[in-house]
Amino acid sequence: MQRIQTRAALAVALESAPRPLGFVPTMGALHAGHAALIRAARSECATVVVSVYVNPTQFTHAADLAAYPRTLDADATLAERCGADLLFNPHDAEIYPPDEVVAAVDPGPLARRLEGAARPGHFAGVATVVSRLFDLVRPDRAYFGEKDAQQLRVVEWIAARRASGPPIAVRRVPTVRDSDGLALSSRNSRLTPAGRAAAVAVPRALDAARDARARGVVKVAELRAAAEGVLRSSSGLTIEYVDLADPVTLEALPESASIGEALLTVAVIVDGVRLLDERLLDDRGGA
Repeated sequence: MQRIQTRAALAVALESAPRPLGFVPTMGALHAGHAALIRAARSECATVVVSVYVNPTQFTHAADLAAYPRTLDADATLAERCGADLLFNPHDAEIYPPDEVVAAVDPGPLARRLEGAARPGHFAGVATVVSRLFDLVRPDRAYFGEKDAQQLRVVEWIAARRASGPPIAVRRVPTVRDSDGLALSSRNSRLTPAGRAAAVAVPRALDAARDARARGVVKVAELRAAAEGVLRSSSGLTIEYVDLADPVTLEALPESASIGEALLTVAVIVDGVRLLDERLLDDRGGA
């Protein structure tokens, strides 16, 4: 596996790379969820590129950016083991050159609710860096986890609006969960044992809403209540929001509405750590 830091070296490496080319953009601190993305790319593509770049423009608070784990050597080991051909680990100046004006990308309505409301500017940062990386890597396919459903919709919007370069197919990869049901995330490493025990209420809340939907519950208010009831039973967490939205537009569903499909999103704070998890609810209960 090649390890590359500059745009110039990346362009040279990709010039003769066999197609199709699969791309897995990450911010590092790789875990089994990232491994699933890389393996999915490896199963479909002749060349697999993984990027590790902690993007400053998607952080609302400087302290969060500073606290984000950097584990590049371990990341490289995991990426190579899972089949990556190239690891791109650029410095800030390679993505945001000081002599170049980088226009921010506004994802519009997709970014105004949920995490967009909780973290102003976050998705503009995500959209901008993903657009930059797509321009540099020019992949045929890009791989993202379903756990961050709003981010995934923003990325699909970016891919659909591209006017230059080859079309990019965005591949959705199912959320990878630990044995206790908690979705894998680099943030989980900051939880205390007690915090971890409290945090498992999040996947259980998603399960409760899924099970209610499978039993035939269709009202938004009732499905929300099923999730919130589980969360409130855990004294170690603070609920930020429980939301049911249209899975395509991400618009809020009225409390009195009866759903066919809905994206359930839960955001909580445990041990000062913000955790997010999501699940699609449908007439089969959802995944």
